[in-house]
Amino acid sequence: MPTVDLDKFNSRRSTVYGQRGVVATSQPLASQAGITVLQQGGNAFDAAVATAAALNVVEPTSTGLGGDVFALYRTADGDVGAMRSCGGAPAGATRERVREAVAEEEGVDPADATMPERGAHTVTVPGTARGWELTVERFGRLSMEEALAPAIRYAIEGYPVTEVVAAQWRHGEELFTDEHARAAYLPDGRAPTVGERVRLPNLGRSLERVADEGADVVYEGDIAERIVAEVRSKGGFLDDDDLASFEPELLDPVSTTYNGAEVYELPPNNQGLVVLEALNIAGVRDAARHPLHSPERVHEFAEATKLAFHDGHRYITDPDYEEVPPLGSMEYARRRASELDGEGLADASFGVPDARAEDADTVLLCVADDEGNVVSYINSRFAGFGSGLVAGDTGIALQNRGASFSLDADHPNRLAPGKRPFHTLIPGLARFGADDWAAFGVMGGYMQPQGHVQVISNLVDYDLPLQAALDEPRWRYREDSSLALEERVADGIAPKLARMGHDVRTLPASQFGGAQIVRNEDGILSGATEPRKDGLAVGY
Repeated sequence: MPTVDLDKFNSRRSTVYGQRGVVATSQPLASQAGITVLQQGGNAFDAAVATAAALNVVEPTSTGLGGDVFALYRTADGDVGAMRSCGGAPAGATRERVREAVAEEEGVDPADATMPERGAHTVTVPGTARGWELTVERFGRLSMEEALAPAIRYAIEGYPVTEVVAAQWRHGEELFTDEHARAAYLPDGRAPTVGERVRLPNLGRSLERVADEGADVVYEGDIAERIVAEVRSKGGFLDDDDLASFEPELLDPVSTTYNGAEVYELPPNNQGLVVLEALNIAGVRDAARHPLHSPERVHEFAEATKLAFHDGHRYITDPDYEEVPPLGSMEYARRRASELDGEGLADASFGVPDARAEDADTVLLCVADDEGNVVSYINSRFAGFGSGLVAGDTGIALQNRGASFSLDADHPNRLAPGKRPFHTLIPGLARFGADDWAAFGVMGGYMQPQGHVQVISNLVDYDLPLQAALDEPRWRYREDSSLALEERVADGIAPKLARMGHDVRTLPASQFGGAQIVRNEDGILSGATEPRKDGLAVGY
């Protein structure tokens, strides 16, 4: 374990340790839900689902049954794997039909119609319910009823709203115009205030149905009927077969070795390859030779990431529709690194625009148990409450992940029936030694891969403790190719980066994503969370 010099300790809190398990999330009540399930005999997978479901209730502004879920994991048996549970566009959603429908709704010429940010045409098939069920049944020890019990209790009995969630909830006052949505999330005609006790009975009943009857009720039962009816009543093309035919996937992650650590990410349609390419380019250029708090280090890692984003946004899409180059290979990284100029600047824009994902928000949680299971689990509706649609009286807010599609026939992420959209969501997994595993992640649209790169480098290159690795001030490339620095970045770094050729901006900490991490290092369980939301890591 790293040795911390307390005279130089500058993290905002200490790393958390546990004997039986550690749960790290963006919301304290959700962390408690995960710990409760571990105490009841569940393992890390059971706790991950319990925590995700609780977040659906206590942080409903970012996640829910109407969204998608992904996981990276290492099991107690030593298996390393991934789960992808995200649906595609409706089978009836051709570019032509959507273009004509949007044009009619917005009163524009079809040639000028673009993919909307909200509404029925942005709803893709939600993967959450079947993803939760697969996680518990394949890897867990408890039943769905036991895993969902804390979330159901929060929804039915109520909970106090935190500052961050209260602020995010106010967005619903403008977004929710339909009676179903307002009844579910604005019962008094307004967002809840800080500390106010909130109950979500409709959502609670839906969670009870999933617990009692299984996930099929969301895809083939009467909840499915309400989802389809809601979308079609607003002009969308989702139908019964789109939901009934959906199945989650277990697949192999993609990986690379960075300075001795094996780093695992999700393959396309997710942006995990961006992380691998950026780490590989940084490794080729020996970016970590520079001191931790130096403009040269930021410059090298940022330029590697910029190249990776350019490639990722050009090529990453649903692999069932387009072939994706080997962006995570060392051969590819060496070629791209050789294209940097003498100053180490990439002659490339940030990437393909119009994915509308730069500042999307989400929830990510991580769990480790004393059996050796570590899980990184990420669950989202894309942009806050999602599409603005709530399915009848179910309390299920539907995602707007389809807003990332383009109606341009030449765009790499162009809409097609059944196609899965480019997905920002990426859990992370890393092996630092034979019995030293970490599950981690950074939230927030395009911040996610950039955050993965920085956290891995902090741990591997500079041997920081978990909490310190998350607390380090961050940088991020923006879609306009500017380089944003967190306000806490050391004095003098910004002007030096500007002289290196960067268009430097300074932004508040909230623009750089929260983060979670857990680690099982030779049987020692630890965890940390970066409190840009209401994050809390709990061990027991």
